[in-house]
Amino acid sequence: MTLRRAVVLGAGVMGSQIAAHLANAGVETVLLDLGDLAHQAKERLRRWEPAPLFLPEVDRLITPGDVERDLERVAHADWVIEAVVEDLPTKQALLDRVGAYWRPGTIITTNTSGLPVGRIGEALPEAARRHFLGAHFFNPPRYMRLLELIPTPATDPAVTATVAAWGDRRLGKGIVYAKDTPNFIANRIGTFAFLRAVHLMLALGLTVEEVDAVTGPFLGRRGATFRTADLVGLDVALAVAAHSYAHLPHDEARETFRAPAPLEEMVRRGWLGEKTGAGFYRRTEAGVEALDLTTLTYRPRRRPQVGWVEAARELPLAERLRAAMAAGDALGRFAWTLVRDVLVYAARRIPEISDDVVNVDRAMRWGFNWEAGPFETWDLLGVAAVAERLAAEGVPLPPLVEAVLRHSEGRFYREDPTGRAAFDPATATYRPVPEPPGILRLDVVRRTGRVLAQNADASLLDLGEGIAAVALHGKLNLIGLGTLEVLAAGLDRLEREFEALVIGTDAADFSAGANLALLLMEAQEGNWDELDLALRTFQDLLQRVRHHPKPVVAAVAGRTLAGGAEMALACPRVVAAAETYLGLVETGVGLIPAGTGTMEVVRRLSRRIPADVTLDLLPLLRWAFETVARARVSRSALEARELGYLREADLVTMNADRVTSDAREVARSLVQLGYRGEPPAPVRVAGQRARAALESFLYILKTGGHITAYDEVVGRRLAYVMTGGDVPEGSWVSEAYLLELEREAFLSLLGEARTQERIRHLLQTGRPLRN
Repeated sequence: MTLRRAVVLGAGVMGSQIAAHLANAGVETVLLDLGDLAHQAKERLRRWEPAPLFLPEVDRLITPGDVERDLERVAHADWVIEAVVEDLPTKQALLDRVGAYWRPGTIITTNTSGLPVGRIGEALPEAARRHFLGAHFFNPPRYMRLLELIPTPATDPAVTATVAAWGDRRLGKGIVYAKDTPNFIANRIGTFAFLRAVHLMLALGLTVEEVDAVTGPFLGRRGATFRTADLVGLDVALAVAAHSYAHLPHDEARETFRAPAPLEEMVRRGWLGEKTGAGFYRRTEAGVEALDLTTLTYRPRRRPQVGWVEAARELPLAERLRAAMAAGDALGRFAWTLVRDVLVYAARRIPEISDDVVNVDRAMRWGFNWEAGPFETWDLLGVAAVAERLAAEGVPLPPLVEAVLRHSEGRFYREDPTGRAAFDPATATYRPVPEPPGILRLDVVRRTGRVLAQNADASLLDLGEGIAAVALHGKLNLIGLGTLEVLAAGLDRLEREFEALVIGTDAADFSAGANLALLLMEAQEGNWDELDLALRTFQDLLQRVRHHPKPVVAAVAGRTLAGGAEMALACPRVVAAAETYLGLVETGVGLIPAGTGTMEVVRRLSRRIPADVTLDLLPLLRWAFETVARARVSRSALEARELGYLREADLVTMNADRVTSDAREVARSLVQLGYRGEPPAPVRVAGQRARAALESFLYILKTGGHITAYDEVVGRRLAYVMTGGDVPEGSWVSEAYLLELEREAFLSLLGEARTQERIRHLLQTGRPLRN
């Protein structure tokens, strides 16, 4: 089925944001609630942070209405999403009314976070129940990748497949199939992990800050325990816990779901987190304060310095976990016990909440941003090694783990030449990890041996059917000499034997740009000839990409910054994941884009005006200049198009997992359409008058305190390049001339002490310096 129209019932936090994300996907959406609540919710969407809309104007696809007057609109929807308060009678009463307007073919889902889906669906007519299932979005729906699908025994499997396809392709979600058990998969394990951490903390006498120091990125969680609880809201977390406690009488860890008294008192006092201004942390004029859970009083936050945590912080996850296992202090005992108990609890939930380990691991990675799911963590630590320690500590081994040790290779996952396989508890064999059709993993291509060249930074792969790929696989895909070497090899092979080239990555981020540490070191050692050569090489390669007679397509997602953005801008076509944060950010470290980026911005401006038309370039130029000078980064691929980084011909893909396969299809289409590329052409520049105007603009900003004196210095260098240097207004210059200007400006700024200070500060703190 094609998803054209949707109706969302309930305009609370979740309902309104689900409507926003449907609008992001181009779906006409009716948002219904009582009275004027839906209109108020729509107005709030533009003010929320993080922004639920790709662009503010996307909200034009949302039509608010009154559920009492407009409920008949469900009759014209392809998908009806119920997202009202978590109360079974309320949901049933609403669906009973929806049933009167249901038409065959319309799919109905409930967004409950843990209520029995089958019970909710009992309110619908029997025919409608075949088109009903649970579809649990995670908050915030735009950013959280997980979509749990919970079919009932009455659900038509084709309906489940349709919602899975909509979630995958249209909404960019990772689909997990859960059983209709209390709180499904992610909330069941995630809530256990949260409350187990609190119980352990209180027993060991630890502080909020100490727990957060170890339970965040150190243990492979994007958000630490109490920081995350403040973001989610303690009332929400405890409501999920209370539901588990009430409906899991036979759970061996049921008492863990009983909220400790200090947390219940926090809810009574209204200390729910960021939404109420106070939770486990609160901000005051004096700074951030942390809550002492034993006295329920706030005090200044203290950042703990724990030797074994600091020593292992930059190590891979497995080594960090082993550091926690080996630490003998209270925080080490806390960390190991928490990891151990979560691993054991997850293993005991198969087959109760899911028939396989894959759905559980995906639920925790996509729903709670864990670096590795529970069963992936078993493998990282070694199943046999963990089992041995459990025996020494008197912890019974879960039956699933016994089966893995007895009937398999002692691992939950293994890597096969064609992909990943997971242990299947039902058959005690390994089965391929299921992927939606059409997903292309570059790492799988590498394992199958179709590698033409590779080094630590990148690989050149044969994707088949005449298409090659440059696969980036360094840390944050920083662009180094290895990247340039593989890109050069790819362009050479493209000349001789391939029809098209794709540049992409399996990583979450396409590229954060050049290796600033290496640039700083070379500048401090005075290796200017080497720097000039490297920059020329990068420019030359991207010019080959830009003007190659065969198509080169970039597949980008996540952070696509500085040199990574320049690489994307050089490609004749870009396929961008919807969540692509693209920007030329060099001015933030006191430089300007010099990997053809500045030239490309000017080139695109020039091409927007016909050659025989006389027009003042300054208004367009000033807009582009501000974008680059302020180091603006798009907050979505749609905004990247607004900023001029993406063109109308570039494709936006909702699901980041599909960006590489979609780029391959675009490359194949360009070949079939007879793509021929275009040679370098003269570029019209605004000249000296426009530069003077931009310099005046910078002076005004500086005197008004909006930029620093050094920002003005960098801005003047950028203005000089973007206006074409010392040439009259409307002059035509070559691309090579502009590349020379941008390279000279870059190297000159790199030699400045204040630029080097900015780079050093960013490398040391991760934050920009405004000196």
